Amino acid sequence: MTFAGSLVERLIEEQTRGDAARSDEVREALLAAIGPDALTVRPGSADAQRVKSLLVGRGLWSQYLEVGIGPDPEVFTKGPVLSAVGFGQPIGVPRFSDWSNPEPELVLIVDSSGTPRGATLGNDVNLRDVEGRSALLLGVAKDNNGSTAIGPFVRLFEGDFTIDSLREEVIHLAIHGDDGFSLMDTSNMGQISRSFEELVRAVHGAHHQYPDGFALFTGTLFTPTVDRGRTGEGFTHKLGDLVEISSPHLGTLSNVVGRSEEIPRWEFGIGALMEHLGSVR
Repeated sequence: MTFAGSLVERLIEEQTRGDAARSDEVREALLAAIGPDALTVRPGSADAQRVKSLLVGRGLWSQYLEVGIGPDPEVFTKGPVLSAVGFGQPIGVPRFSDWSNPEPELVLIVDSSGTPRGATLGNDVNLRDVEGRSALLLGVAKDNNGSTAIGPFVRLFEGDFTIDSLREEVIHLAIHGDDGFSLMDTSNMGQISRSFEELVRAVHGAHHQYPDGFALFTGTLFTPTVDRGRTGEGFTHKLGDLVEISSPHLGTLSNVVGRSEEIPRWEFGIGALMEHLGSVR
């Protein structure tokens, strides 16, 4: 919930209970009720508190608004260690989802002390119908076989390339379907509502440690709303979609959409890694 545009779409999922057919109707009513600037306040600020009070009075407060403009960001474990897929590998959408989308994101690579050491690109594949039914289904919506993609490489901070180089980075998304559908859009990291440092502090500190470091997805501005099928139902993935996420400093991450149940299973975990390392002479 680090970009206002993405926050609006989470609210729509919640209001429609995951029903894509109602997304246009709810989007129009929601934006009319809250106004175009309500979600651009600094999270946790006095202005944000005033917006919260106003929305509570209108009966419009939401768990998504709490993490979007409240004092604490939403942070959660997207995928277990070694479960992410890389460049060229298929990403997965389960059979039980009919409304899904990519989430192109800048990913910080952070060491065990909480210091960002580099960055890469990521696709935080999302099941909008599942999360829309209940935010308590976040694990089901976010963590599936092939649902986390990162790459094409990790670029370490060195010389002129620093974390400051990424504060205005433009993330490009291109989707090309076997049905002839194409979609292109961009996200500008300059529009993020919480700084990289604030997000890192929410994840790592005296309250929570990562002895091996972690990859921090920093959020997405982009939630595609262009109709792909019936009018008013917006975008959803189809099998065979080519998803390309790119930026000037970090190259291009490219993956094709498949079924989570049919793409290669995740079988190389920590146990397999230890066995492999023990066999190397």
